[in-house]
Amino acid sequence: MPTHIPVLRERCVELLGGNLRDGGVYVDATLGLAGHASAVLSAYPQAFLVGIDRDTQALSVARERLLAAGHEGRFHLVHATYDEIPRALAEAGFSAADGILMDLGLSSLQIDDDARGFAYRVDAPLDMRMDQESDTPTAADLLAELDESELAHIISEYGEERFARKIARRIVAQRETQPLTRSSQLVELLDRAIPAASKRSGGHPAKRTFQALRIAVNREFEILDRALNCALDSLEVGGRLVIESYHSLEDRRVKQAFASRTRSSAPAGLPLELEEHKPTFRTLTRGAEQADETEQETNPRSASVRLRAVERIRADRRRN
Repeated sequence: MPTHIPVLRERCVELLGGNLRDGGVYVDATLGLAGHASAVLSAYPQAFLVGIDRDTQALSVARERLLAAGHEGRFHLVHATYDEIPRALAEAGFSAADGILMDLGLSSLQIDDDARGFAYRVDAPLDMRMDQESDTPTAADLLAELDESELAHIISEYGEERFARKIARRIVAQRETQPLTRSSQLVELLDRAIPAASKRSGGHPAKRTFQALRIAVNREFEILDRALNCALDSLEVGGRLVIESYHSLEDRRVKQAFASRTRSSAPAGLPLELEEHKPTFRTLTRGAEQADETEQETNPRSASVRLRAVERIRADRRRN
């Protein structure tokens, strides 16, 4: 069975407490290998898990782990993307949640499976789909079909790669004679496209482009933007949403969504704040929390984590 060390596990369990201490419904919207989920069920013996993942292989492994941990009868797993929280709750027989966790980005299963094409250090088909049962385009499809401007936009916007235009131009030129279907081909092209001086800092030269393609293939930001509102709207009063992000583009979206619910919506200059303008959530973290040095040494994947959490403090009449 794949190895998995949940990032900031104890802190996530603590933050999700709230209503879950007395039971309630916990949604793990990015279930992965169930590391966080199993810890939450162990900490709060009356809680019930609704686990969501778009990767059927991950769901299968998670089910085995939850059963092995003694949580039989305490979970319902759903094959879905994490913007489908209302549907997953309804399928399990619930209308709202008392705690929701989103651990964004790739799961350990996807990172460690060389055949999935996510890793730039291992040669594999350029797939990058988190849900391999879907018929959506692969990374190889995007490289073959998108025009130069579309490729440059994706690589620049999602990878924050300053040589995006140059890379896109090389991709279009190379595919005229040889399609880019394997990760080693793309890595070689990127190595040629990025100037030597820029390769001496900032990590592996392929890192940003691979990230950009993964985000585009899986529509990660489109889904995240919908999921943030779905999650916030699905919480009971006293319910908590905890989110772990792994790069600035994700964290920025989380920060903005949380800010919109934790500040007053009253127009400036009003002498009295009306009830419908009062914040519906409060923050539970001071900015974005990070893993300490000890965790980063034992679990390198925690090095880039940014954790934020909020709690619903009142119903939102504007959304009813």
